[in-house]
Amino acid sequence: MYITEKTLTDISKKNDLLDFLSTHQDENPMFKKVLANYAYEEELRLLQAELVDLQKWIQTNGKKVAVLFEGRDASGKGGTIRRFAEHLNPRAMRIVALNKPTEIERNQWYFNRYIKELPNAGELVFFDRSWYNRAVVEPVMGFCDQVQYERFMVQVPEFEHMLYESGTKIIKFWFSVSKDDQLNRFESRLDNPLKKWKYSPVDEKGQELWEQFTYYKDQMFSRTHHAFSPWIIVKSNNKKRARLESIKYLLSQFSYDGKGTNAENIMPDPNVVQRYFRLITQIDA
Repeated sequence: MYITEKTLTDISKKNDLLDFLSTHQDENPMFKKVLANYAYEEELRLLQAELVDLQKWIQTNGKKVAVLFEGRDASGKGGTIRRFAEHLNPRAMRIVALNKPTEIERNQWYFNRYIKELPNAGELVFFDRSWYNRAVVEPVMGFCDQVQYERFMVQVPEFEHMLYESGTKIIKFWFSVSKDDQLNRFESRLDNPLKKWKYSPVDEKGQELWEQFTYYKDQMFSRTHHAFSPWIIVKSNNKKRARLESIKYLLSQFSYDGKGTNAENIMPDPNVVQRYFRLITQIDA
């Protein structure tokens, strides 16, 4: 079954086209894919409208919200952040993606460079990687020594508790991707001239050092997961579902004005988004 010129002539409304695709989706796999993409875009649009309402509430009430996106390379962090921020007011929202520390920063207290990026009252800040670089990437890649690593692991719960006590809400996402999916995404980046810049020497080591990353990731979870700043695991082999469910999780954490006015379902799917606990099944274990 294909869409003919006569079919297009007979269709005058969006709903007519959707009905046609739905009726014939078993005859043409492409129709099923189009319908799935439409459903995703429509759900995303409604959830983004909820984010606009949430941001307005954050501004009005002077709330401070920091959302940390962590995960292995190519786990979908950047694409998810773009969907979070796409329609928000840039005057009350920032995306933080820091470069490697300067010589001056390397000789400062480790958290210094992140403190100045924390949200002000009425602001929502998304961290595309955060201070948790020192918990996983840096020890695996040899960018810090064991003394620096242990000092960080002792200090980070205290640091986050001080932020919590000062009224900063911290949400920590870990995007969990399987080894095979990570490899496929690396290869896709290299094949795409618009995404080649994303592939780095750290990416190159991602597959080779998979088990080392797993060890330090598990250490990070067990030592830095607390009631005031828990780790939230997002299964991200399906990038679109991971985006939708992580947005829902953020929305679920606040009682903002008009909550649920735009999107009918803003409760995250527990099969995709789960609070960390030691027995949880992770696809990047």
